Amino acid sequence: MRDGRHADTARCRQRVLAALDRAVAEGSELGASAIARAAGVDRSFLYRHRDLLEKIHAADAEPPAADKGTGPAVTRASLQTDLLAAHERAARLYTRIQHFEKRLSEALGQQAWRESGLGTPTDIDALHQQITHLEQQVVDLRLQLAERDEDLEAARTANRELMTRLNAPNTNR
Repeated sequence: MRDGRHADTARCRQRVLAALDRAVAEGSELGASAIARAAGVDRSFLYRHRDLLEKIHAADAEPPAADKGTGPAVTRASLQTDLLAAHERAARLYTRIQHFEKRLSEALGQQAWRESGLGTPTDIDALHQQITHLEQQVVDLRLQLAERDEDLEAARTANRELMTRLNAPNTNR
């Protein structure tokens, strides 16, 4: 009975090795589950026979045989490096998008603030000049008003004198 189990184990090992060779030759998946399924054994068989599992992992880590003219071979390590680089690029792009969204939000907020009339005007120098000009106009108008008040007072005084002369008893008449 013991020899029967050893013979069965040897046949299973041969099927696993044959399935591994076929998978390498075909370029198909080299995972433990795929090889166990192709060999018709349970995955636990592979985990009990560490040498077979190590062969599967070694074959999976090796680059596939590249045909001439098809370009460089793709390995798991190169794919992982590419994936890591893609993740880093995605993180940089996400940061950049956040920065642009913040700038856009600030610009739209400032535009809405200006258009609502609540914000400070954009041309403060022009407004300062306009204030100075209006203050000068106020001074000029006050001077004109003062001159008119003086003229009015002089006219009233002259009018009073004339009325006094007209209403005074005329002795020389």
